[in-house]
Order: sequence, then C-alpha cells, then structure tokens
Amino acid sequence: MGFRGLKGRGVSNRAETLEFQAEARQLLQLMVHSIYSNKDVFLRELISNASDALDKLRLASMVDKELEVDTSDLHVEIEVDRAARTLTVRDNGVGMSRDEVVQVIGTIAKSGTAELLRKLRESSDSGARQELIGQFGVGFYAAFMVADRVELVTRRAGESGGTRWESAGEGTYSVESVDEAPQGTSVTLHLKPADDEDNLHDYTAEWTIREIVKRYSDFIAWPIRMTVERPGEGDETSNETQTLNSMKALWARPRDEVDEAEYNEFYKHVSRDWADPLDIVHMRGEGTFEYEALLFIPSHAPLDLFSPQGRRGVQLYVKRVFIMDDCEALMPNYLRFVKGVVDAHDLSLNISREILQQDRQIQVVRRRLVKKILATVKDMKANHAERYRTFWTEFGAVVKEGLIDDTENQGTLLEILSVASTNDPAEPTDLAGYVGRMKDGQADIYYATGDSRAMIENSPHMEAFQAKGYEVLLLTDQVDEVWIERVGQYDGRTLRSIAKGDVDLDTEEEKKEAEAEREQQRKEFADLLTWMGATLADSVKEVRLSSRLTTSPACVVGDAHDITPTLEKMYRAMGHEVPAVKRILELNPGHPLVTGLRKAHEQGGAEESLKETAELLHGLALLAEGGELADPSRFTRLLADRLARSL
Repeated sequence: MGFRGLKGRGVSNRAETLEFQAEARQLLQLMVHSIYSNKDVFLRELISNASDALDKLRLASMVDKELEVDTSDLHVEIEVDRAARTLTVRDNGVGMSRDEVVQVIGTIAKSGTAELLRKLRESSDSGARQELIGQFGVGFYAAFMVADRVELVTRRAGESGGTRWESAGEGTYSVESVDEAPQGTSVTLHLKPADDEDNLHDYTAEWTIREIVKRYSDFIAWPIRMTVERPGEGDETSNETQTLNSMKALWARPRDEVDEAEYNEFYKHVSRDWADPLDIVHMRGEGTFEYEALLFIPSHAPLDLFSPQGRRGVQLYVKRVFIMDDCEALMPNYLRFVKGVVDAHDLSLNISREILQQDRQIQVVRRRLVKKILATVKDMKANHAERYRTFWTEFGAVVKEGLIDDTENQGTLLEILSVASTNDPAEPTDLAGYVGRMKDGQADIYYATGDSRAMIENSPHMEAFQAKGYEVLLLTDQVDEVWIERVGQYDGRTLRSIAKGDVDLDTEEEKKEAEAEREQQRKEFADLLTWMGATLADSVKEVRLSSRLTTSPACVVGDAHDITPTLEKMYRAMGHEVPAVKRILELNPGHPLVTGLRKAHEQGGAEESLKETAELLHGLALLAEGGELADPSRFTRLLADRLARSL
C-alpha cells in the first residue's frame, strides 16, 4: 500500500510494542472523535493507498528488469467476514518493508504537525477540519473511526519476509516480522458495531460497500473486486467475484459525459484534499503530439505551499500507465498548487525526470497547459468575482512569482494581478483600474512596499501623495520587491516607488509659485545639509530637503536604481553577498525639529549635542518606515537622555 510523504526511524527484526509519537496520538484521537462527519471516507483512503501501491509496482517493474514480480493481474480486493465483523482491503502492489511500516504508520514526523493540531483545535467547522487533515496525507488513520482494532500485513516486492502491524488506535502499536506474507498489503479492520446516530454504517453490507466504491473510487484505474454470495437452487448459495468500479479514466472521457461530482471525487483522489476544487481544466491536445489533461485549481492553499520540499501537483501518465507523481516538467513553479493528471500518448514508458526537462514535446505541452490555466483565471476574474477573490487570496503571492520568471506570459499575469491600493480600504484593484483613475498629467504608476498596509499608509513617504490625492499601490508580499523591479512598467507607464528618487507632484503652475520659497530654503539649509551629510557619512549617501513630507521631520529614500533594504536582506538570506547600500536622508524644511536644528547649528551649538540630534533624526526616519537601526541600544540611550533633560 502506498502511503505518502511521512518519515520516521528504523527498527530491529524482532516483535516489539512501540508507542505512537505524541503528536500522532493527539491527531489520531481528534480524527476518531471529532474530525469526520462522513465516516465512509475511510474506504476511499484505503483504496487510494492501494491504488498508489499498484501504480508504484508497475512502474518499478518497468524500471528494474531484475525485479521478480508478477504484474499480470494487479488489483484491489475487498473481503468481508460478516460473522467476525471484519473488512479487509488488500492489494498486490509494491508493499512495504518493516522499516517503512514504522516510518509511515507509527510516526507523523512531518513538519507542521503541531501547527495542524493547533488549527484543528481552533476550528469549529467540520468541513474546515477535513480540509486540514487532507493536507497532511494521513488518511490511513481514518480506519480507526470505524474499527476498534486494525491489522496490517505487508511484504515489499523483491523481499522474502513480511511485516505485521497492529493497533487499537490508543497509545501503542505492535510490529513483528512474519515469514509468510503475500506480496503487497492487506489492511483488516475489526469493525465497531453499526450506529446510525453516529453515522457509523454496517460496513459488512455488500450494498453499503458498493455504494461507497461507486461514489468515491469508480475512476480508479485498477479493478476493485469483491466476492459476493448469490442464491442458487434451493438453499444453496454460490460465490461470485465481481468488479465494483468502471475503471474509466476521467481525463479520457468527453467533458459533457462527466458530472461535477465525478470530477470532485477524482480531484480529492489525486490531491488528497477534502474540499471541492475551485475550477476544472479539461483539455485535449491533438496533432503531432497527443495528450489529455485534467487539471484542478484548488479552493485553498496547502500548508506546504511555500516549503521547498512541498509537493507539486501534476501526475504524468503515458497511455494510461502511471509514470510519476509531482512532474515538475509539466508545470512552472509559480503554478505548483495546480493538481491533476496529464496523459501523454507518445512518450516512452521509462522516461526519466531529467529527460523530461529537455523533451521538446513536453515543453510544448507545458506552454499550452500554462496558457490554459491562466486563461481560466482570467475568465474567473472577468465572470466569477467571488471565485477569483478566493483564488487570489489563496494563491496570489505565488502567482506573482511568475512575473519574475515567465516572460512569455507576463502580459497575462499583469492582467490577472490584484493588489491593494489607497483607492479603497477593502477592495483591491488591478493595474487597468489604476490607470483608468490616474490624474490628468500623471505619468507614472506609484507604489509602495512594506510589511503591512497599516505600516505603508503611516509611512512618511505617503504624506505628499495623501495630501495631493494620488493613488498608491500597497504591496505587502515579499515577492513584490522582486517582480515590480523586474517588470518595470505597465501599459507604457513606469512603475515607480514612492520611496525612491525625487518626488515632485506639483503642477507647473504650483512649481512656479513655490520656486522663490524653495530657492530661499535651499540657501537657508545649505550649511546644515552639508554638515549633516558629513556627520552621517557612515550611514547615508546624502542629506537633502524633501518635497514629499508634510508632517514628519525626515524620511530615508533610495536612489532611483538602488535595491531596497528588504531586497538587500532577502539576497543576504539566500547567501548572496551584496554591498551595503547607503540611502538618502530627506528633511522637511517646515518641521519645527528641523528648523530648530538649523538655528542651533547656525548659532554654533554644542557639537556633540548637534551630532546626537542628527543621529536621532536619522533613527526616527528609519523607524517610521519600519526599518532597522544599526545600533538600537545607542539610539534608545540617546533618546532617554534627551527625554530626561526635557523634564
């Protein structure tokens, strides 16, 4: 049986009783007692695991010609013993070694389990809880919802001995080596009594099992068989083995022949999600390279979306034969949340990941899939506002990564982009909407980056724009720092940071009226600016008067082509050595602190005191934009001394 993505520790070959990992025990209890409203899904999970194991065995037999396995009749078998009240799900797939049994079933050492438990306890919505469980691929534990005890017997393909695992789902489990075990895995559930009030059905009843398989697993590519009793002549009965599922690949059927419920169940099978998908993309490629694709856009982001080890979502088949999970060659990294299946007709069955990366036909398929996904999102944005809002909330930060790497689709990505702006405190905007609202004579699209909307809106850099009524895009994702520098413009208009370069929002008439005053200020502050530039030379590139400040005494800005402090930190975090970039300190000539400093400097005030004031002014400007002080303890000491002297 193919359990996914969990890790653990090795054990010896003797029989022993082991304890579940603490978090595994907690998760198990939550699942058994409070997670699932529909307990029928346990059978879906066991069948999905069995299907995975069959896929993996067939692939292993193709790759390793020396692997002595029989793949002539791969199947899933369901066996019921009504007298003993047991249900067994058996496969003749790849199986597991003893170490794998302990690693996969005995522990949940997957990163984020503690976070999952916290969210489960906080969530009162059963649907949300099921979604969370689905993201962790631990569906095997669902068996304990319907069983008092679970036995597992498995033998890995190519090995001679097997392993028996058993637990009542409490604090411990036992594991032992067995000499005789068929290849594959069998899971036997000692069922709890049926209880209609608790939605616990009689899972030994033939028609209950038939209905569950039909609803959840009809599309499984392997036969799901069950031996059933049929009446014969007189009191005699006969046994008959029947296949319960149709085994029709959904991606090969025309879309008008597949109903939404079938799509939803198939999505849950390939994604291990519990929620229905947000949208479905079903397409077929014909011509020199034929393929079918059935892709899904999820309705929520997986917990490992930003993890380097996170799962990619697209499976590759060749002529209905499973080749690999997480086929990176079929989908760019910024669409890593897309789930589904691509079935190529003309590839070799033993193709490797390395060959796929270079395969010209696969690259063509990838381009078509990406364009179709983006077209689907574009249509969602135009015609299904609520669905688009969900999509962008869940995946917008990831999609923006494509603006950095995917130059071919950059135009489409900019069309589906959604960002917060000062135009509306609640509703985001797209770039076309921003351009449509631009003021007469406005040449550039203004934006600001920061950790949060509140921090940006309260930044000194915003003051002139708020005073003049200019709309500013508010970018708060880390990736925004990178893509907006890479893109540079939209619709022929420059994307311009309000924290870089000179800012002059005055009309020509306003400039003429203010020119005399500005010239006077330049003369009055010339000496102070020169002195402060020298005093703060280790920290700033230049000190100058500001046209962007209305209420704050000072702010720090970058030159037009400098990288931002956030980007500088990001590069260093990734191990890149980048030179420290000095920024420009701008002073508000109308602020009392600045005018007071100018007068004190003109009157020859105490040099050390003036230097400390200049240092404090620079520190205040850094803090106001959410920056970091070079020496926080010195800053707080200087500030405390000044406050003490003012009392």
